[in-house]
Amino acid sequence: MNEPGVKEAPRQLPLARVVALALAAFSAIAFFDESARWVAVAAGSLFLVACLALSRDTAVPRRERGTRRRQATLWPDSGTKSVVEAMAEPAFLIDRNLLLRFQNSVSERVFGAMALGDAISLRFRSPELIAAIETAVRERKTTHAALVEGRFAERSWSVEILPVPVGQGGEPAFFLLLFRDRTAERRIEQMRTDFIANASHELRTPLASLMGFIETLQGPAKDDAQARLRFLDIMRDQAGRMSRLIDDLLSLSRIEMKRHVPVESIVDLAEILDDVREALSPLASETGVTIEMDPETAPLAVAGERDELVQVFSNLVENACKYGESGGRVTIQLLETRERGRHFVDVAVRDFGPGIPPEHVPRLTERFYRVDVGSSRGKRGTGLGLSIVRNILIRHRARLLVHSVVGEGSTFTARFPALDKTS
Repeated sequence: MNEPGVKEAPRQLPLARVVALALAAFSAIAFFDESARWVAVAAGSLFLVACLALSRDTAVPRRERGTRRRQATLWPDSGTKSVVEAMAEPAFLIDRNLLLRFQNSVSERVFGAMALGDAISLRFRSPELIAAIETAVRERKTTHAALVEGRFAERSWSVEILPVPVGQGGEPAFFLLLFRDRTAERRIEQMRTDFIANASHELRTPLASLMGFIETLQGPAKDDAQARLRFLDIMRDQAGRMSRLIDDLLSLSRIEMKRHVPVESIVDLAEILDDVREALSPLASETGVTIEMDPETAPLAVAGERDELVQVFSNLVENACKYGESGGRVTIQLLETRERGRHFVDVAVRDFGPGIPPEHVPRLTERFYRVDVGSSRGKRGTGLGLSIVRNILIRHRARLLVHSVVGEGSTFTARFPALDKTS
């Protein structure tokens, strides 16, 4: 009995039987009608010659016919299916005609179920992948291909096409398509490339400015005292910009290296926030902003490292003063809250400035990401502050929540797990 989905070819009358029947008919005519004997003999001879010529062009040896019939109805055995099913990655078995013969359950979850016997090209339309499969089938060797799928959430796959070996050196009847997810690796590589490009760009701009002023001071302005003083002030600002960027890069690197190290000390958030407010009061006065505690906070402790948390809240309050200065004030709230039955401690820093458009909010903690590049650089921003904040909070098992309404302001909330009061 054939496997489901495979149709048998219609039975054909053997050529030898057709010839025998025709000769018998001509012989009968010649026997009963003597006047038509020579006509029958001539017609029979011509028919025999035509049949022999036709058989030479179209006949298939018995062994080859049997092989083709077996290939058309070939399906993997249960042992092969069990091995493919046990694989942790999506896997497909196809035959030499690129028809699907089996897929494991992982591939069904990832790519969806396919009908057995369908062409694999009905699901995967990548020319590179199909060409690699055809090469593997034609040359009976392992090939590789890359596949990128997904319109909104892009996923990258590395596909390996392997002939399934058979005994005694026979030709492989099946080929295994093994998919390996390379999405995370691709994203990390893209992040590394973007980081190098952004860091180089951020350093190149002030460095080019410094080189230009140095050449000017050595040439046309070497005897101009007023120009020299003005250029030196600009050069100091550009050098300070590079210094801040390098400091932030080193800080981010140190934080990322120990992000997995657990925090063992206990700190008072109210005390840290008072220190941050006092340290940033000159900046607040310069920008015309008042920093308020709303309400005045009582001591509230969490697991944390003091210096790192000072850096977190200094970044958040400084950003609120710089980018929300039009609102005239910045408020800091320290309060306990509950989420899904668990206790947390929130520190919310709110400004009343122009707010952030919603399309920018998900990307605020990316390295070098800026909502307004010109405004950020004019306020001496490096584009790394919120990335540093995010990494410090990850180490403290905390997270950053951002809520912003255009025209009303933004609120950045650091949410910490509350201490277990029963311990």
